[in-house]
Parts: sequence; structure tokens; C-alpha cells
Amino acid sequence: MKPPPSSRLVAGCYQFRVHPGQVKKNLRQVEMALSWFADQGCQLLVLPEMWSCGFFYDDLPAMARETPTILNDLQHWCRQHGLVLVGSLPELVGDAVYNTSYVVDVGGELVGAYRKIHLFSVTQEHRYFARGSQPLVCQTQAGRLGVMTCYDLRFPELARRLALDGAEMLCLGALWPATRVDHWSLLLRARALENQLFVLGCNGCGAEGKTIYGGQSAVVSPRGMVLAEADGQESRILATLDWSDMSGFRAQIPCFEDRSPGVYQIH
Repeated sequence: MKPPPSSRLVAGCYQFRVHPGQVKKNLRQVEMALSWFADQGCQLLVLPEMWSCGFFYDDLPAMARETPTILNDLQHWCRQHGLVLVGSLPELVGDAVYNTSYVVDVGGELVGAYRKIHLFSVTQEHRYFARGSQPLVCQTQAGRLGVMTCYDLRFPELARRLALDGAEMLCLGALWPATRVDHWSLLLRARALENQLFVLGCNGCGAEGKTIYGGQSAVVSPRGMVLAEADGQESRILATLDWSDMSGFRAQIPCFEDRSPGVYQIH
């Protein structure tokens, strides 16, 4: 696995309250936060799920029509601040809307787009969104990123697929409720430890209707150690990722070399 040009990377999560349907307000929050993160030397930033509008089901296609303009802004800001950005937005394709996480590189290039595969049937996501079908690992100036979204975190098969495809970090945006935030924290650590890579999980916070989002965004090491963690309020967290931690741990406990994939029957 080829490491990024530098042996260390400063990465962060911007945890904030996503205001349903208020695209301009949410965009302004992100614009201001990007300047702060850039001043702190951040090289990779992850945002919450559906950060431009939340789950505004009253008119989701209208929200999705704003996304191309938002992407243009993000590309400009990434060029301006010299960082890599990962965030989920509604994507309109014909009559279908996808929950799509975009990856914008340092030079403003759009280098990846991941459509959420696992839709949360408990809250009827499958009624409003089309399901993605392609996992994503993409090369950026920050390293090789595997991308997941919220409910995907409960499916270890996807995280392992991304790790086998060469991901050095899993970047995951979410709007995960406070009632199950203990699951969120545990699963972030589990996905990091079992795949021996870094995990950046950015959750939303605050209220959306009757739902309270739990925050607890975190950056986790390949050893499953929490390097930075937010509370339940708006937070800006940063951590320094040391690539020798990943390579050293993989050499110490060679899980990938010791696998027996021919034995596993997973359908």
C-alpha cells in the first residue's frame, strides 16, 4: 500500500446542526468552518450526511437541483484552502434521487462520488432515495479514501471490501440519532480495528423534527483508539494521522495475510 507523500496527515470533522431545507444557511456554515480548518492546517475534512438540506422529504428533488451549484462552491473552496473534502449531498439523476458522498481534491477536482448502498428502511429512506451499487475507493492528495454513509457503518462487509481495495482511511458522514449514538461510537472503533485503518466519522447534531442527532463525531486509529472525539454539540475536531501507526500495526498483527477467504460463505 503506497502511503501519501507525507508521513503524517491532519484530518478533521465538522459536526454541526443541519437545518432542514435551508441550503444557503447550511452552505454558509460550511464556508466559515472551512476557513477555520484551513487555518489549523487541516488537509482532509469530512462533513455530515445530507449536510446541505437534511432529510427534507417535502421537496427532495428541489434540494438536489441545488447540488451542482454547491459542488462548484466546494471545488472553489478546496482550491482556495488546499484541502480534501468529503460530504454527502442529494443527487438528482432523471427522476431518482441518490444520497451521494462527493470527494473533492486539493486542486478542486471532483475525484469520486459514492451513492449510499444501504438505505435505512426503518425511516423509509428507500421510499425517497434510489440505492447505490458501487463501492468507492479513490486516490486523493490526502491518501486513498474509502467512502461510506451512515447506515453503511453497520455492514462490516462493505468496510472490508474498501480495505481490500486499498483504502487507508474510511470517511463516513452521518445523521445518526442520539438514541443509538453508543452504537455509532462502538462501530466506528470496530471498523477501524478490524480493518487496521483510520476512520473519520462525522455526525450531525441538534434537532430535526422529533429526531435529535447524537454528535460524537470521531477520528479513530487503526488500533481502534479514539484520536479526537466531539460531544453532542456543534464541534470542530482535528487529529494527526501517523501512517507508521497503520503499517506498524499491520506488521505486528498481519490479519490480511492470515485471512482464509475461501472458507467464508457470505451471501
